Amino acid sequence: MPRKSTGIAASPVAASGPASLGELQQHLAAIVESSHDAILSKTLDGVITSWNNGARQLFGYTAEEVIGQSIMLLIPEDRLDEEPAIIARLRKGERIDHYETVRRRKDGGLIDISLTVSPIRDASGKVVGASKIARDITDHRRTIEQRDLLLGEMQHRVKNLAAVIDALARQSQPEGDEAVATFVKTFLGRVHALLSTGELVVTSSRREAELRRVLETVLAPFINPSVDPPFRLEGPPLALPEQTLGSLTLAFHELATNALKYGALKCPTGQVAITWSVAPEPDGERVTIDWKETGGAPLNAEPTRKGFGSRVVRSAVSREREGQTLVAYEPDGLACRFSFIGETRPPGS
Repeated sequence: MPRKSTGIAASPVAASGPASLGELQQHLAAIVESSHDAILSKTLDGVITSWNNGARQLFGYTAEEVIGQSIMLLIPEDRLDEEPAIIARLRKGERIDHYETVRRRKDGGLIDISLTVSPIRDASGKVVGASKIARDITDHRRTIEQRDLLLGEMQHRVKNLAAVIDALARQSQPEGDEAVATFVKTFLGRVHALLSTGELVVTSSRREAELRRVLETVLAPFINPSVDPPFRLEGPPLALPEQTLGSLTLAFHELATNALKYGALKCPTGQVAITWSVAPEPDGERVTIDWKETGGAPLNAEPTRKGFGSRVVRSAVSREREGQTLVAYEPDGLACRFSFIGETRPPGS
């Protein structure tokens, strides 16, 4: 019975049996020569022994011009100490991955590169040289610089906006009206809490920030520098998206304000523990954040009046999947738990 075609053409090597060592070497040499990355090799004395077409395009030298020359030909004067350090690591058999540095082209221009260096061993396993792969990262560096410049400008504008809002609110309030002054102070506290979190989020390309940093920023106005910090933060690295953090920011601001007026922060011995955990769920991860006050004035019952702050706390994670807020007025202090399912990851991942 004739064999059915698979529609995949057999390679010449597969068709003719196992390739010879010479054929494999020619195949690998062709791959190296056609690579867009600069690939070269050198001895441990720094003498260039091979040079592909990618290296010619990146550095401007032909193979004939550089083979037999010192690798120092490519290194700027202010970076000459890099080569001895690289050689020392190679002699130990170490590989150097994605080392960002600067090298010099034939025309004298400098170029940002990412460098990977691997030891070359002889038949006995002794390190006798090194292979280098260099990639042009000029555009990448320029993109990062432009992003950092834009983020710096955005942070500057956020601070200016906060200052403008602050000035308008204070200048607009009537003199001598204590109720209005209290309202303005409370309102500005909420605005500054949101803007401070926004300043953290804006530095992330994913529009997210680490929970610990957000908490440290939001709670900073409630810390007296002359006494021990009343807050204890404990939990794993956790990055949350902007929308989630916006609601939690207001909630933690309100909890801290309430603790300062009526709870743990009203007493010199009061403490607030904020802990969080992440547990796997079938369709995401369960995030649990606990606020627990101790050492404050005893709480006998839940307040009958529900103001804006109470509504903010209870609705903080209402838009999250399976979001739930539990508030308990315990004898030793207020306890609050936020729980929801989200797609989380460690910061920077």
